[in-house]
Amino acid sequence: MKIYLVGGAVRDELLGLPVTEKDWVVVGSTPQEMEEQGYRPVGKDFPVFLHPDTSEEFALARTERKTAPGYKGFTIHAAPDVTLKEDLLRRDLTINSLARDDDGTLIDYLGGKRDIERRLLRHTSPAFVEDPVRILRVARFAARFKALDFRVAEETMDLMRRMVEAGEADALVAERVWQELLKALTEDAPAEFFEVLKACGALAVILPEIDRLWGVPQSEVYHPEVDTGVHTMMVLEQSARLCARPEVRFAALTHDLGKGVTPRAEWPKHHGHEERGAALVANLCERIRVPNAFRDLAVLTAKFHLHAHRARELRPATLLSLFESLDAFRRPARFHDFLTACEADHRGRGGMEDTPYPQGELLDRCHEAAAQVDPKPIVATGARGGAVMSALRERRLESITEVVYKNRAEPADI
Repeated sequence: MKIYLVGGAVRDELLGLPVTEKDWVVVGSTPQEMEEQGYRPVGKDFPVFLHPDTSEEFALARTERKTAPGYKGFTIHAAPDVTLKEDLLRRDLTINSLARDDDGTLIDYLGGKRDIERRLLRHTSPAFVEDPVRILRVARFAARFKALDFRVAEETMDLMRRMVEAGEADALVAERVWQELLKALTEDAPAEFFEVLKACGALAVILPEIDRLWGVPQSEVYHPEVDTGVHTMMVLEQSARLCARPEVRFAALTHDLGKGVTPRAEWPKHHGHEERGAALVANLCERIRVPNAFRDLAVLTAKFHLHAHRARELRPATLLSLFESLDAFRRPARFHDFLTACEADHRGRGGMEDTPYPQGELLDRCHEAAAQVDPKPIVATGARGGAVMSALRERRLESITEVVYKNRAEPADI
């Protein structure tokens, strides 16, 4: 029985990054022997065990053989005769196929260290084509390591294109698409995930609502970058600058889906894209099974982001109606996420990346003033039911009006 540190821990150590978790491969052992030594079995599809003291994962060395289409079509073989090299060969990228033995010696059968030095994301073997999830993983690692100047190797990009052409991306199920998308949204450069998927053709298969945004023009007056797909990636980048919350980043990603279905005869204008976009967001979320919290914020952002941009032009009564539509008084945290996504949209334009967003500040102040209206004095007057709500709304409107007229300014450029 021989134990090796493998994968991300070795890679990140070579990159000088913090090692947050460690994975281990066990060569020459059996499930029975592992359990006899106190390891707790947790693997569902193949033998994985938790260390009795550290709870780190220890997996028996294994090989995989493709038996059917899709990412589940594999037969797993885990036995004492499987070597470390055989186990590393089944992994996706060379930089993830590194190991260290118990005395710290680096084991690099596949040139992973060289690819780290060259900043290349390169597939480990031709078996890469057998698992379509690897397309998503490569895109996610491109997003994670973009700041370190990593790029996808040409031969790997070519292989991914051939996989898409062969229909492998069609076999990706909703849960895995969302799982990898969510992880990508937490990376430092999430836009790179979508750029890589677009480059290999996978984006059109799994997220056509986003893919179709490229090539759709917008008014150059408001969008110097013109292309809606380019704008969307800029907005996503800005959302990553402003906030770590993946819910906000997802809302930024999907805020302009309606522009992708604007009739060509109307270009570069996109009247009504908000309502169209909200419906498209809802459909996308249902298809890839996006959690409700992500869906709700994204739908509201798609539907009302132009209201936010025009906040300084809107009447107090319209602002109050906006807050009510957003359910802002009951869900203030989500309201502030909405404002952040709208600010990302404002900044996600050529030359506007570092500009302030006074509309957001005004909305925040108006909301705070209205939210501070106490309904208890209204109830104390003997009012009940609808009368309470009517009086509460009237006082909230008064509070908003006071803020608006204290902060009156010229309409913002949207």
